[in-house]
Amino acid sequence: MRSEDFELIEKAVSGDKEALDSLLASVRDMVYNLSLRMLGSPHDAEDAVQEIMIKIMTKLSTFRKESTFSTWVYRIATNYLINCKKSMFAHRPLSFELYAEDINAGFIPNTDELLQGVEDVILAEELKLSCTNVMLQCLEPESRCIYVLGLMFKADSKLCGEILDMTPEAYRQRLSRIRKKVAEFLGEYCGLSKTGKCNCEKRVGYAIQTHRLNPQNLEYRKLEKIDNTDTQDFMEAMEEMDRLSDVFAQLPRYYAPLDTKSFLKKLLASNSMDIIRTVV
Repeated sequence: MRSEDFELIEKAVSGDKEALDSLLASVRDMVYNLSLRMLGSPHDAEDAVQEIMIKIMTKLSTFRKESTFSTWVYRIATNYLINCKKSMFAHRPLSFELYAEDINAGFIPNTDELLQGVEDVILAEELKLSCTNVMLQCLEPESRCIYVLGLMFKADSKLCGEILDMTPEAYRQRLSRIRKKVAEFLGEYCGLSKTGKCNCEKRVGYAIQTHRLNPQNLEYRKLEKIDNTDTQDFMEAMEEMDRLSDVFAQLPRYYAPLDTKSFLKKLLASNSMDIIRTVV
């Protein structure tokens, strides 16, 4: 880490609100995108970011500078997300078997009544983004985290092992098994893999009818995408990916909806802050 980073952390620990805001802002988008992949919905991801930011604030004084600040944040975030019980899918667990049954049953005509005046190509793109994140929920939480870090965030095995408290070799072995499982499902069912039976555009009507897609509330379309030129930090440790895994690697990354300055202002003025100070 740079000396400026250490200085910023020390200022934040000492109570400098601007320094704290800068620190949280530097990891906000990273935490949001990880939360989105881990929890499967923008709403749950936004709630998780707030919880994780509070944990970062309360634990900041324990940061020993033995790793980069972002790695330390990843550890806090992954631990929270792996154990999170507040998301929709924590209460309604999925499996690849259930998802396959749903795909086999889920094709109806895209009628004008269902589309509600929205172009089917727009709805198909929204469904693709939603479906790929939901599909990840078929993996149990730790396996999901291993897959997301390795194939979507493209972190190398040493870093992932450090984040998840396992050896690089153990991480690579688990990732290999998970990749195979996901690839088999994608190859048979996901049309984005070029071989699967499903098709986003043909699934639109069924998704609307089953209330999985709301033409009047397109959550992913509302999010602001991070430009590719701004994502190079995610790409530095790129590993070779097979064609089927690329279905997930091509998903866009987004700016977090959370306004850290507004969040901090409200938090510092709230009664909860007294509890946080007591914990610290």
